[in-house]
Amino acid sequence: MKQAVSPSAEQVKAGSAVYGRGVLAIYDVWVLGIVCPLVWHCSRARMLEQYDRHVGNRHLDLGPGSGFYLDRCTFPTDRPELTLVDLNDEVLRKTAGRLRRYRPATLRRDVLQPLNLGDARFDSVGMNFLLHCIPGGFAHKGAVFDNVVPYVTKGGRIFGSTVLSHGVEHGRLAPAKLTILNATKVMSNREDSLAGLDEALSSRFERYRIEVRGSVAMFEITVN
Repeated sequence: MKQAVSPSAEQVKAGSAVYGRGVLAIYDVWVLGIVCPLVWHCSRARMLEQYDRHVGNRHLDLGPGSGFYLDRCTFPTDRPELTLVDLNDEVLRKTAGRLRRYRPATLRRDVLQPLNLGDARFDSVGMNFLLHCIPGGFAHKGAVFDNVVPYVTKGGRIFGSTVLSHGVEHGRLAPAKLTILNATKVMSNREDSLAGLDEALSSRFERYRIEVRGSVAMFEITVN
């Protein structure tokens, strides 16, 4: 069997760099409003429900994208403590501006490396549409969970979603879209499967759940 090769720092950075000002400007309408329901067969409303169920008073978001869900979800408090982590400065600028009412902290980090968050602890961690942007298979992407768990309170939740290539029921438009997005490095999920995601979670957590909607796997983890 061919041994998996770890993605280089340059590959990880390139995957994040795709999300520049132009992409972020159309992200809510094009990616979340059109591609999600018509291509991936999972609506942004369904993913917003996931945020509403699990977001806590102290929330860490990895790869917050345009900040759409954090802008619209219902926090359990009027003054949540919000921390945003991304490798892309433009993403951090965009989301911090959109969420300025919460005065979020922003940190530039590679989520495949130790996060170095000090004494910070969080009730919830979101990683929506993050994993399919990270190069390498789940043997490498799983490091995201290892790196974030030390900062989650007992009973806290880690949740998110990712588009898979294998083990899910794709709609008619999905296969061609996956080919294009992987060729242009917008996504890095050619080998990502439902079985691979389940293995990454079951090897780390006792309490987790995966729900499949079209091409999308939505996961919810309770940290012991």
